[in-house]
Amino acid sequence: MSMISATSGIPGTLGLLVGNSVAINNDLSVLTEQASSGLIAQSYAGLGGGAATSLSLSPVLASQQTWQNNIGAATGVMQVAQTALTQISSVASDFYSQIPDLNGLNPSNIDNIAASARSALQQVASLLDTTEGDTYVFAGQDSANPPVPDPDNILSSSFFTQIQSAVGNLATSGASGVTSTTLAVASSNDPGTSPFSATLSQPASALANFRASVTVGQGQTVPTVMLASANGDVASTGSSTTGSYMRDILRALATLGSLSSSQADTTGFSQVVSDTYASLGGAITALNGDAGVMGDRQSQLQATQTDLSDTSTVLQSQVSNAQDVDMTATLSKITQTQTQLQASYQLIAEQQKLTLVSYLVSA
Repeated sequence: MSMISATSGIPGTLGLLVGNSVAINNDLSVLTEQASSGLIAQSYAGLGGGAATSLSLSPVLASQQTWQNNIGAATGVMQVAQTALTQISSVASDFYSQIPDLNGLNPSNIDNIAASARSALQQVASLLDTTEGDTYVFAGQDSANPPVPDPDNILSSSFFTQIQSAVGNLATSGASGVTSTTLAVASSNDPGTSPFSATLSQPASALANFRASVTVGQGQTVPTVMLASANGDVASTGSSTTGSYMRDILRALATLGSLSSSQADTTGFSQVVSDTYASLGGAITALNGDAGVMGDRQSQLQATQTDLSDTSTVLQSQVSNAQDVDMTATLSKITQTQTQLQASYQLIAEQQKLTLVSYLVSA
């Protein structure tokens, strides 16, 4: 049955019935659209008094969701980094415990530890290229590129061969010559020497703002993972450090990997071993300290994420009250309105019959 768009020209009761039917049909159209979309209206104008609430809270809700997502992604990366740091610390600690044996009476220990150290050097270099998805976790803002471009071939790199050469010249250059040279090599940012990417082969001061961070609120950012070539929050200390515990660990492993049992009785051997021992011990302490700070920050971020989630739940409830329909009530109204509309059609049909009869009688 087609609806009449206007009631002008329709006499008396029939005109009122048609007008009422048009109004009921319009109500049904609105209710059907609400049931389909779940929204009171498709525009803010149709929300009435709820428009102000929706307009003011929706952007806040969107921002809070973004911050929650940021924190979720950042804590995931931080957890992967923590796992890698634990492995690196374990490797370094294992060699730290073995170094005293180098000054023992059995020179064969030297060759065994050296071989293991070379393998560990490759392992640590590879761990510095740890990824979470497509993100290199220790690369800072250069997260699409590996911090150590060629970890598998680090034993043929200039970094290792220079340290190997310095250790091999112990008899001629003495302990101080070896330690100063290996320290310089490990500290170097020269592209021909540094095992790190060009981006990370910079002084720590230049990398101070290059660390990855996460936005947790309006204008609020929190640093996340430290860089492969520079410490995060804990400074390296001691008389034999590059200032970076990762560089110190690589230096120690390269030095140990370059030792030979034939050097056991060479003057200065014990001093090189002692320097490596002290440097590696300091690196382990700084690494574990930095990992601890990052762990505390992870916990704080997770607490912030929970707070944001709780606030978002409250805001979402307010926004929903302003713009979402009560689906149960809406579906019930649709049934009632359909019944009313059918009844109005029947009344119109009856009224049309009466009008026709009156016309025929009067004629």
